Amino acid sequence: MTPMTTYLFNPPAIQSLPIRGQQERFPINRIFCVGRNYHAHAVEMGRPVDKSVEQAFYFTKSPQTLVETGATVDYPPATHNYHFEMELVLAIGKEGFRVSEAQAHELVYGYAAGLDMTRRDLQLVARDKGRPWDTGKDIEQGSVCSEIVPMPGVVIENGAIALEVNGVTKQSSNVDKLIWNIREIIADLSTYYHLQPGDLIYTGTPEGVGAVVTGDQITGRVEGVAEVALTIGAAE
Repeated sequence: MTPMTTYLFNPPAIQSLPIRGQQERFPINRIFCVGRNYHAHAVEMGRPVDKSVEQAFYFTKSPQTLVETGATVDYPPATHNYHFEMELVLAIGKEGFRVSEAQAHELVYGYAAGLDMTRRDLQLVARDKGRPWDTGKDIEQGSVCSEIVPMPGVVIENGAIALEVNGVTKQSSNVDKLIWNIREIIADLSTYYHLQPGDLIYTGTPEGVGAVVTGDQITGRVEGVAEVALTIGAAE
């Protein structure tokens, strides 16, 4: 008999999201994010993208940063410029390494609507000094996500994406404006990592990002997928 493993303290719980129409939950393995994947957002960030000479780039967020839609989260410490970023989220359902664009759809389990919350002031300081973005992006309660909507093998190529703060529209675009599309993201990311079931990929945000304060109500949606909501609470 294999002896029971004991730990000095309780290990972190497995993070998961509900799946539309199912009792089972979707366990989260890793969270990848695509940086500057809409032209207009890249321009507003002062870093235009020329796809003909540039490659997609990525950053990661800890699964422990995940919160479900409808939550109220604390305004985070060490920032005075906390931003929303509305995104289409891709859920991976099959392992894959060095996947071709033609086969990329085989890895798709489904999609969700998400918010990549960002300490913009810290991110910009890190960016301008050539430092990692971790303190600006990998924020406790900073990865918000709706339920996962199963769409096995489906490659979303268009659909409105929008966000409001307190009922006022701040972001309005279409996922057909992604610089690197779903097939390209999967194929490219799989050259760096062995993609696994449970991986989430936040595919990028359109223009219109901005700051929120305590009491703000954020609502967003991706057409044909899902809606996401978040309330900004007080700082600790």
